[in-house]
Amino acid sequence: MSNRIHIGHLNDIPSLGARVVQTEHGNIAVFRTADDAVFALVDRCPHKNGPLSQGIVHGHTVTCPLHNLRINLEDGQAIAPDEGCTERFVVHVDADGQLFLDVSLQQQAA
Repeated sequence: MSNRIHIGHLNDIPSLGARVVQTEHGNIAVFRTADDAVFALVDRCPHKNGPLSQGIVHGHTVTCPLHNLRINLEDGQAIAPDEGCTERFVVHVDADGQLFLDVSLQQQAA
């Protein structure tokens, strides 16, 4: 049984933007950076549960739209002086740009 969910194509997510995928784990925000890297985090800021999917993506960081808390997309950690972390998921991008969210690899930021 596969734990990968097909969630669309790379082009379905705007550069420096996000889309929300509803899963049994809750809402997952899938982000695309300017260099076409794709990351997935639980769509809740660790500060006040703001919707990270509505935040501003810059570099490999997203800024929460509620209180400007910055989260590293690579590991889910808040960037100092902010504190906290959010759970992340692995996204696989195949050669054709198809995106697969691996829900078996939910990871708590270290």
